[in-house]
Amino acid sequence: MYSMTGYGRGEYVKDGISLVVEIKTVNNRNLDLNCKTPRMFLALEDSIRKTVQNYIKRGRVDLFVNFSDTREKNTNIEIDMGKATAYFNASKVLAESFNLTNDLTASMLMRSPDVLIDNSITDPTEFEKIVVSTVQIACEKLNEMRKIEGEKLVSDMLSRMDTIKSLADKITLRAPEVAKEYKEKLKARIEEFLQDVKYDESRLLNEVAFYTDRVNIDEELTRLKSHVEQFRKIIEREESGKKLDFLMQEFNRETNTICSKSNDIEVTSHALALKNEIEKVREQVQNLE
Repeated sequence: MYSMTGYGRGEYVKDGISLVVEIKTVNNRNLDLNCKTPRMFLALEDSIRKTVQNYIKRGRVDLFVNFSDTREKNTNIEIDMGKATAYFNASKVLAESFNLTNDLTASMLMRSPDVLIDNSITDPTEFEKIVVSTVQIACEKLNEMRKIEGEKLVSDMLSRMDTIKSLADKITLRAPEVAKEYKEKLKARIEEFLQDVKYDESRLLNEVAFYTDRVNIDEELTRLKSHVEQFRKIIEREESGKKLDFLMQEFNRETNTICSKSNDIEVTSHALALKNEIEKVREQVQNLE
């Protein structure tokens, strides 16, 4: 099981070529990959994305590529005369239209976009294997960190599942006593008010039965304990973060129902403790791939 939070770095340095790939991930519902590469590597972005997707299935991913090429090579600069002429003509029109001095110089014209063409730029596909292998190294380093973090999260969540099961067991033991105590209190109150006057005991039993049915939480407790077992099984599988996220919603639903039905301080106290544990697990689940 992997956490969605981590960092990895890959580096290639050889024969004047230096390439560094850094990758950082945080939790996200789906895979959101953002690549920040030198302009010359735009053609390689698809290969980079496919490589990353082999290692990461979910989360926000920021990938950075830094590249330098210090090899000796022949530099061949050409001039796009069409662009240069267009810039020159535009400067003349502006000068005449606004009665300005045309101070355009050759050096200024050279700095205009796309006037100079560097034919010495290397074909980016030459570096595709190097880029892909370095991205793989960064992803492997990232997954080493994510796995360590994921194992810690799993260990903590399983411990909290034990706590949730224990609290559910305490509520299970307490729940039957609630109806009994209600019957005793109601009977005592009736006798206190009516004193020696006889009353219809069947009416009392009907009222207790109605109350017992209204506060009955057996189904919720059964489902809650079942969810705990499901959680333990699902968490053993890879890439099960989304399933666990959905399961935690079911945990919350059962606990909220228990709280709404509860008319007992002890049950309410245990149910609130349950909600606290469930919320902590839910936060951690959202960081699992």
